[in-house]
Amino acid sequence: MIESFLRYLQYERNYSERTVVSYGIDLREFETYLKGLESDFDLRYVDSDIVRGWMVELMESGRTETTVNRKLSVLRTFYKFLLKKNVITKDPMSVIKGPKRKKPLPVFVREGDMNRLLDGDFFNDDFEGVRDRLILAMFYETGMRLSELISLTDADVDLIKNVLKVTGKRNKQRIIPFGNELKSAIEAYLESRNVAVGGICEAFFVRKNGEKLYQMLVYKVVKQNLSKVVALKKRSPHVLRHTFATTMLNNNAELESVKELLGHESIATTEIYTHTTFEELKKVYKHAHPRA
Repeated sequence: MIESFLRYLQYERNYSERTVVSYGIDLREFETYLKGLESDFDLRYVDSDIVRGWMVELMESGRTETTVNRKLSVLRTFYKFLLKKNVITKDPMSVIKGPKRKKPLPVFVREGDMNRLLDGDFFNDDFEGVRDRLILAMFYETGMRLSELISLTDADVDLIKNVLKVTGKRNKQRIIPFGNELKSAIEAYLESRNVAVGGICEAFFVRKNGEKLYQMLVYKVVKQNLSKVVALKKRSPHVLRHTFATTMLNNNAELESVKELLGHESIATTEIYTHTTFEELKKVYKHAHPRA
């Protein structure tokens, strides 16, 4: 049943290989727990009490609320699949609620610090300097994910319409507009790339040897350059995605529009940034109002 479910995720739902492997690990861990209760226990006969027992064991072994909720999410998807295939008649997960967890506010960089970084003399004029500046600007001005940035090709960048075609999670595509400032940075990068690398490249962002960037290199570029203007503990590409969303909302963008630009499936995911902007409003009020 587990193997059939994993094939369903990969070939019918287009889940990434990494996600499918992760689901498999969680389900086999649950199966091991069941066999500890009874050696020939069948996944079809699981009830809500058994799931709650597993939750307790996970929590007592030191697993965090986030980890337990992730594993429960895997079980929910698995049993919905079994219900859909008529393997079971009742979903044991329908009454299960995961442990509550605090949602940390997203870390973001202030507008002034981003302006100081992108407008200052922090980048060299050579190919790598021009490329690295564009990477920071691209994250900040489009809100795209790291995987989406390194997957960009020249065909995805339309300098006539000023839009990017981005392929997100589960191969879902979306269009992100950009302004003339980013357009100029893109043109400068392409000119520099043609001199440094020459010819047609397999990816939009490349190294000196013309090969596609890899995730750890981009992470390193972002971390090193953000370190020049901020002392945040987290200085990752995802922080710049948070920064994009927070900046948009702070400048009166509608929540639904930000959701579409970020490629979120649910508005609830985007709403976490409203907490961040409210914290900003409180700080502004506290500093600006004489009776605050």
